[in-house]
Amino acid sequence: MRSLRSYLLLLVSIWLLAGCKQKKKPLLSGEEPVEVNDFIDFFPEKNLPYEFADSSLLQKSPDSLRISYKVFSEFVPDSVLNRIFGKGMKPKFYPMAKITVPKAETYLFVKALSGGKSTGLLAAFDKKKSFIALTTIMQPDQNFATQQTAGMDKKFSIFKTTRKKNSDGSVNEGKDVYILNSSAKDFMLILTNPLDAKPPVLINPIDTLPRKHKLSADYTAGKNDLVSIRDGSKPNRIMFFIHFEKNNGECTGELKGEAVLRSPAVADYHSNSNPCSLQLTFTPTTVSIKELQGCGSYRGVHCVFDGKYIRKKETVKKKK
Repeated sequence: MRSLRSYLLLLVSIWLLAGCKQKKKPLLSGEEPVEVNDFIDFFPEKNLPYEFADSSLLQKSPDSLRISYKVFSEFVPDSVLNRIFGKGMKPKFYPMAKITVPKAETYLFVKALSGGKSTGLLAAFDKKKSFIALTTIMQPDQNFATQQTAGMDKKFSIFKTTRKKNSDGSVNEGKDVYILNSSAKDFMLILTNPLDAKPPVLINPIDTLPRKHKLSADYTAGKNDLVSIRDGSKPNRIMFFIHFEKNNGECTGELKGEAVLRSPAVADYHSNSNPCSLQLTFTPTTVSIKELQGCGSYRGVHCVFDGKYIRKKETVKKKK
């Protein structure tokens, strides 16, 4: 009887010890600081190769998995987040996956929700769990003919693939491959296969609008760089469309809006949905664009809207 009692006591002790060792995962949706180990362990471990589709970013994520901006910015600097989302924006973050390189980096795939738009991010931490770099790996588009996938292969290369179904039933595929450059604290593009064999045609969405204002014209800085100015809804306003491609097409930006003329040669634009703001300064032959606040929703991470464009001469149509 005594031996049975001792055996039961031993089982209870083992059960209690096991319960104490099972650490409950903390919630990261609050404002309280957390340890970096808890932050990284909050992400589910995945095996390689790992891949996710753009449709997964559009699905609703449970609130229990939300990481607050306060907690996320403890480990990823505000300056990095501002370049992507704009100053003052505080997205909600959700863990997607964790990839651990033995005795080296840890990669975290993150879903970010800001202004009703979802973005796929990839963060890298070194073996001491210090932040290295953050990049945008996927932004779902509104084109029903395209499908995006992204992830990491068994060689720890990061990839993004875009497939486009054409009207004739054929499918085009484009792919970009990146690696982490720890010394430069950035992700490096090492391979790119364009989605379309033919270069895309730049379409000006405001080309047909009236151009009676003295500033209304097209301004260019290259084959795929355009600032188009047309008449605004009021005499002190102008419509504009900007498209640029920098770093051999690796970084692009596009924005359409209406700017207010603060003086005869200076116009300001402020977005109603995010912190993006621009200043347009005109001379008789040029327009200069200055990005005043983060317009990361309309451009790549590693470029801004700043630039100088030369006014094109308007073609005069002969009357029949």
